[in-house]
Amino acid sequence: MPDTALLIIDIQNDYFPGGTMEVEGAGAAGAKAGEAIRRFRERKLPVIHVRHLSVRPGATFFIPGTRGAEIHPLAQPLPGETLVEKNFPNSFRATPLEKLLKDAGIRNLVVAGMMTHMCVDATVRQAADLGYKVTLLGDACATRAQSFEGEKVAARQVHAAFLAALNGIYAKVIHSHDL
Repeated sequence: MPDTALLIIDIQNDYFPGGTMEVEGAGAAGAKAGEAIRRFRERKLPVIHVRHLSVRPGATFFIPGTRGAEIHPLAQPLPGETLVEKNFPNSFRATPLEKLLKDAGIRNLVVAGMMTHMCVDATVRQAADLGYKVTLLGDACATRAQSFEGEKVAARQVHAAFLAALNGIYAKVIHSHDL
């Protein structure tokens, strides 16, 4: 039984061009995630997809039943692959993810997804805190520019800062070609 799974977080249409919460580099990151999915499938290793559905009042993206909430074609689950639906950034919060991993004997997670500074960060930290060995595919993740106290932070800087913060303690951050 394999002890490693690929966790694909929120690669959904709203993050891509034309979506209501477009992230910078979604296409390139989605393609890298798609390549990781292909490699895992070839090796018959588990692929777990996570989809965020916004249920909070006033939500503007990932609205249940909309095209934007659907998983993007670059990361589409196959029949039989696990799909976990979540309502919070952390993929473990109020979902069956931890039990699914435990029941499957998974101890190692390879992670890709969106957004680096939010759902990927929250999930990777939780996974490490739960004792999983996490490998994060940095080039298979994407995010958005942010601002704080009037200072704009470019998406590439946000992405790099969060990967740097996760690397070492919470995950081993690699390029997808090094997988």
